[in-house]
Amino acid sequence: MTSPLALVLLTLASLVMLAAIAIAVAIRARHMQTWIGGYLRRKRPVQGSGPVHVMFCFVDHFEPAWGRVDLDTQRRRVDRWCRDYRILANAHRDADGRPPQHSFFYPEEEYLEEHLEKLAALCAEGYGEIEIHLHHDNDTEANFRATITRFNELLHERHGALSRDPRSGQLRFGFIHGNWSLDNSRADGRWCGLNNELILLRELGCYADFTLPSAPSDTQTRMINAIYYATDDPLRPKSHDTGVPVRAGGQACGDLMIVQGPLGLNWHSRRYGVIPRIENADVRRSCPPTRDRIDAWVRTAIHVEGRPDWVFIKIHTHGTQERDMDTLLGAPAHEMYEYLEQHYNDGAHHVLHYVTARELYNIVKAAEAGHRGDPSRFRDYELPPPPGLARAPWRSASHESASRSAEQRAGVEG
Repeated sequence: MTSPLALVLLTLASLVMLAAIAIAVAIRARHMQTWIGGYLRRKRPVQGSGPVHVMFCFVDHFEPAWGRVDLDTQRRRVDRWCRDYRILANAHRDADGRPPQHSFFYPEEEYLEEHLEKLAALCAEGYGEIEIHLHHDNDTEANFRATITRFNELLHERHGALSRDPRSGQLRFGFIHGNWSLDNSRADGRWCGLNNELILLRELGCYADFTLPSAPSDTQTRMINAIYYATDDPLRPKSHDTGVPVRAGGQACGDLMIVQGPLGLNWHSRRYGVIPRIENADVRRSCPPTRDRIDAWVRTAIHVEGRPDWVFIKIHTHGTQERDMDTLLGAPAHEMYEYLEQHYNDGAHHVLHYVTARELYNIVKAAEAGHRGDPSRFRDYELPPPPGLARAPWRSASHESASRSAEQRAGVEG
């Protein structure tokens, strides 16, 4: 006959086994097995005695036609953004006196001149920049080259977007891949079709990709919470699964810089009060930018190796969806910026800088080159502002910064 103690132990063992199975199923269902090990092993960087400079970058998969809506709905979406974002941004300033910067990654397949004209006018007033977003499926190299080249030239010539590389004259752009499927990274092979996409992007002028994190999608990479160079293998997909971290004093390598946002577990938000939700830097109504999330983004401390006092926070959204606009343009966004300015801009422990995707890239390159001190001096370090920003309120200061940056590239200062 089984003793009561043995029954208790057997019951406990069964419960533990069931819990382990449930956890394993949950991990697999959300594709966490790809990255959870790296997350648990990652150590927070040791920061020096001086202030930590926080570069805050908000990138937007900005899709006016999302949901295949009619033109009137698209216009209302764009008009609301252009109206309400001015109000939002004008209420906030970083350490440099700049308002929040919004990077509009606009989908090539949704191009409509009137939408871009409105966004270009918003950016010309100093509120952000326009970059490239693309949804494609079963694509070919020839079509991809033609599509990106055509869209680059259209954005630059007609809307004053995108910079020319001062050395090569080539148009340069930041990129976000539709459906998270950079370099054919979906397991089913959908929504891309190009195993050599990193090589093509580099050749076409892409300075960095801003797609990640993509969890819980199966496109999420093993490498997380990093800024790194990926080398393409044209014979296989998802070549950016791992790479070489950008390092202070190092050099560019591989095919494309990958700029990731924070990824981890949110212990302040749990399913059934037990299972932590994935923190993937997505901001919308269902996951508003709360104070605990902001603190987690800062603690994640994504940085260039060897420069832990320059922290890069890249968050993302799909800004044109009506259900999320009150979060992105209303009180939750105001509260996010207020919290950043009150808690991460005291000058002693933290200094806050609102940056566009291009400016983030430039500051990363300055860190790689060995620069220290105030990163705001390097907003235009390698790539100048696009021509549409010629009359932005901060432009004169930017000219001075660009001149200093050119001098500093010739001799790295301490």
